[in-house]
Formats: sequence, C-alpha cells, structure tokens
Amino acid sequence: MGRSVTRHVYDVRDTPPGIHRALPSPFLTFVVTVDAPLRMVLPDGGRGDFRACLAGLHDTPGTIVHPGHQRGIQVSVHPLAARALFGLPAAALAGHSLEAAAVIGRIGEELCDRVDAGATWSTRLAALDDVLARLRRTHDDGRRAGDEVRYAWARVHDGGSVRDVAGEVGWSPDHLSRRFTAEFGVRPSVAGRMARFHRTRHEIARRAGLGRLDLAGVAADHGYADQAHLAREFRALAGCSATRWVAEEVHGGLVGSVQDAGDARPSPLTA
Repeated sequence: MGRSVTRHVYDVRDTPPGIHRALPSPFLTFVVTVDAPLRMVLPDGGRGDFRACLAGLHDTPGTIVHPGHQRGIQVSVHPLAARALFGLPAAALAGHSLEAAAVIGRIGEELCDRVDAGATWSTRLAALDDVLARLRRTHDDGRRAGDEVRYAWARVHDGGSVRDVAGEVGWSPDHLSRRFTAEFGVRPSVAGRMARFHRTRHEIARRAGLGRLDLAGVAADHGYADQAHLAREFRALAGCSATRWVAEEVHGGLVGSVQDAGDARPSPLTA
C-alpha cells in the first residue's frame, strides 16, 4: 500500500454500548463497515449512518455511537494522497464526514458490497486494495500539490515552526499559510498541533496498556511545556481529559496499539 495509505481491521465486541471519540489526526480517515453502519453524531446534533465514511482533517473530536459490537476496515490516508485517490485536495474534505460514494461514486457502493459480502478479512482487504488501485489509476494524471507545500507538510508534521518553514521554502509566513490551507484545509500551525497530539495520544495508549502511564513523562518526551500544558491540549482536542479517555476507551477496549492489517488480524478502533 505504500506509506501514503495504511489499513487496519477492527472487531470490537462484548463492550458496553457507548461512544468512541474520533480524535484529530494528521490523516484522512476512510472506514468501511461490515454488517452494520457506522453511526456518528453530526455537528447539528443529529445522527448519520455510514456504510463507508470518508472523513477529512478535523481539529475537534467526532463522536461515534457504538452498540457494543462493530467491525470493519479503517484506512488512514496521507493528505497528499487525497488527489491521487479521490481526485480532490484534502481541503475539500476538511471538517466533513461523508458517505464515500458521495465522493468516489459507484465504486464506493461496490466497495461496500464486496467488503460486506467477504467471508474472511483477507477477502475484504483484497477488495479494498483492488478498489484503491483502481482509484489511483483513475486519477493518475491529476494535479499534485506543489513541491513547497509538500515540503511544508513534512516539516510542520515533524515540529517545524511556520516562520522557519516559510523561510526554508522562500515564502512569507502569510503566503505559506494561504497555500497550505488551500491544499489541506487547516493552517500549518493547526496541522503541527494535530500531528503532535496524534503521536502523544498513541504513546499514552501504549503506556496505559503496559500499566505504566506517566503523563508528566509523556509531556516531556513530546515537547509540551509540562503536564498541565499536555492536559490543556488533550482536553481541547479530545473533549475530555487524558485519564478519562484512557479509562473509557483504552481500558474499555475501544483503543489500542495500531497494527497494520496486512496480517488480517483485527485490532481496536483507532480513529
């Protein structure tokens, strides 16, 4: 699949019905369900059911309502791969959760049918890979982001400041912000914040799973000023404290360490 796309299968069962927080990350999320649709609480308070949900970059948590058993395939898509797969820049999807067929057409419906009908995870993953390959061929001759924007994404993702990155590509910070936002739908400072949060919450989940959660240590390791700074960021981006998230979703069986699903072994929800 390459570095631009990773996929994981998930099979969550025997957990109390409740909610799963779809947290901000530096990737687009593409979820194809098996058996039952993905139910999300929409910004207006209503609920939407998705056979295949395509979500763009977002800096606020989404809410997934789960009945205690969910399974499907989750695909993390690098924002720079959005044009090649979906024929549009990541900015067109930013802040939105859409039925995949609304973006990619009938091939999205075909994908849902094939995944739902698959008898094994290997069969379902093969169907997904086939559809992704066909989408790539469809948009193979499409436009790609400029080299400066591609470079800026990588540097911001790794913690580079907007001013430093702008100087490195020969632009003003304002021009960088405009070009970056036009491609990704979020400002470079927001993208960097989301990337650090993504790394941090996966480390929190890992340490919690080992029974050695040390939030002060996590804060120091990931560039936060102190534990209080991490606590403020976590609450702002997750809508709850880190300890509550760990109790409800990590220890509750909804979130765990992420494994590539090439081996077709189910893993917890990771959105």
